[in-house]
Amino acid sequence: MAGPASTTKGRKLKRGFGILTFLGAILVLGGVVGLIHTGVATLTSMILFGWLLLVGGLVGLLQAVQSRGSNFFWLGVVVAALNLAAGIVVIRHPEGTAEALTMFAALLFLTGGVFRLVGSAVVRGPQFGWTLVQGAFGVLLGLFVLFDWPHSSLYVLGCFFSLALLFDGLGLIAIGTGGRQMVNNLVAATTPEEQEESHN
Repeated sequence: MAGPASTTKGRKLKRGFGILTFLGAILVLGGVVGLIHTGVATLTSMILFGWLLLVGGLVGLLQAVQSRGSNFFWLGVVVAALNLAAGIVVIRHPEGTAEALTMFAALLFLTGGVFRLVGSAVVRGPQFGWTLVQGAFGVLLGLFVLFDWPHSSLYVLGCFFSLALLFDGLGLIAIGTGGRQMVNNLVAATTPEEQEESHN
């Protein structure tokens, strides 16, 4: 950064990084609140998921109508209709959707863990120990969720959703604070002549 950019662009960059830090703080706050109230976070994530399906279905339907002369018209209509129907079901029955998705997640953890365990035992590559630990953790997590199902649906998805918010927020805060510090260092490294030139 040199000359006039050291002040004008520097302020704009610092403002942008400050906004990132602020958004990150909001996400972190939402993640912490979600971890405290996992049931509410689960229902909230299900309702948001349902609305995303609805919006995606409407957008897909509009795109299908615009391309009604193409060969993919009916495929677009069917996919859009499925998204709309799934969105309506999720919004009307968030608890049942949470139970179904929790069961699906538990089966994914379980099968993924079993495949990692078997694969690490058969291949015995350089990452044997780490793959074995990952597989065992996946199996244990899947069994834990399955044994506590359907009660686990009240907190599993909300916990994952809140952790995603928390880590995304921490990442934004790190980028924002690091970026502001970098801009400060670059501005401070400019010579007095460059700073005076930028003011003129």
